[in-house]
Amino acid sequence: MAFDFTINSESFEKKVWLSSPTMHGEELEYVTEAYKTNWMSTVGENINQIEASISEKIGCKYSVALSAGTAALHLAMKLAGQDLYGQPKVGHGSLEGHKVFCSDMTFDATVNPVVYEGGEPVFIDTEPDTWNMDPVALEKAFGIYPEVRLVVMAHLYGTPGKIDELKAVCDKHGAMIIEDAAESLGASYKGRQTGVFGKYNCISFNGNKIITGSAGGMLLTDSEEAANKVRKWSTQAREAAPWYQHEELGYNYRMSNVIAGVVRGQIPYLEEHIAQKKAIYERYKEGLKDLPVKMNPYDEANSEPNFWLSCLIIDEDAMCRQVRSENEPLFIPEKGKSCPTEILDAIASINAEGRPIWKPMHMQPIYRLNGFITRSGNGRAMTNAYIDGRSVDVGMDIFNRGLCLPSDNKMTPEQQDRVIEIIHRCFL
Repeated sequence: MAFDFTINSESFEKKVWLSSPTMHGEELEYVTEAYKTNWMSTVGENINQIEASISEKIGCKYSVALSAGTAALHLAMKLAGQDLYGQPKVGHGSLEGHKVFCSDMTFDATVNPVVYEGGEPVFIDTEPDTWNMDPVALEKAFGIYPEVRLVVMAHLYGTPGKIDELKAVCDKHGAMIIEDAAESLGASYKGRQTGVFGKYNCISFNGNKIITGSAGGMLLTDSEEAANKVRKWSTQAREAAPWYQHEELGYNYRMSNVIAGVVRGQIPYLEEHIAQKKAIYERYKEGLKDLPVKMNPYDEANSEPNFWLSCLIIDEDAMCRQVRSENEPLFIPEKGKSCPTEILDAIASINAEGRPIWKPMHMQPIYRLNGFITRSGNGRAMTNAYIDGRSVDVGMDIFNRGLCLPSDNKMTPEQQDRVIEIIHRCFL
């Protein structure tokens, strides 16, 4: 029987969320401005201002405000497909019949837009140093699929991947990069912001991100032609004619001036939010240092994450037995040991929200027939294999042993101390 974590303790009066919006007041002013001036649609000063502000902050020439980060990723795939393979027939995606290398440990919004455009994702395993795409596995993948010309890489939980190494592999094989920086706005690698390392790059303002519009995202590029295409496609690809003329497939993807007002009010607080998130990460690191766990890692010499989510991974020899079906987890409590399921249950018992690590894409039912490449080769043929004590499937190992901790920047130090205390009790 699992320990009753509510004994001799009180739940938080208000729920401590994983990561919820933090509002400051200016957001309402800009939304009200949109209302008073009647600019409620997909044009207006709020949109103009945030596109200019994000371009300046990140260091790209053009930003296009869209309805979601997923919309930005979709149009990035369409641009890349046309660049690489030419204009498709109407009704066919620009990646039709082509494989695309994708980060494996990520949210499925990174990957689904490949399929929207008719492409076939092939998943590249994760490396343990940053929990991002493994450059060694990527090189191995090009040896297996030398025809691939597009790589989609994400920066997990706000931590930049091994960008120089990944770019070197892509350059060697003549492949284009799309950078999914949805989780890493404000993070930097060697002094440059994420969102500038691919030909097309995407960020998100979803409700749980480091800054938010409640929804929304952006496509980032240094190509004026590409930016203009995205603006056109995102407003149903209307041609410059006195009537509604359409010569290309379009989408209703442009951000509204109302949502842009929320984003406009958030942008000045990006660095403040990052500092608060980093303080949460450091408090967890200090508070859990005597347990057989580690925090989600990053390359301290070359990168500065935005610390969007604080995560931990349990040492292999400190894991109690845990089994996960497609929908439910089970575990057997064991003295001195724990597992993500036990810790998440314990956190929930005090009205705080944690979550499992993203389940790798190659293990999702929808993508189980797609290719999956580890640094040792074809990952599908090496399930549960270990080489020199190292799991061949690094992403699944992190998923099995890791979890996301409450990382809301409105969480008080006292509330975080209670979460830390509960985690300690899981290992008694």
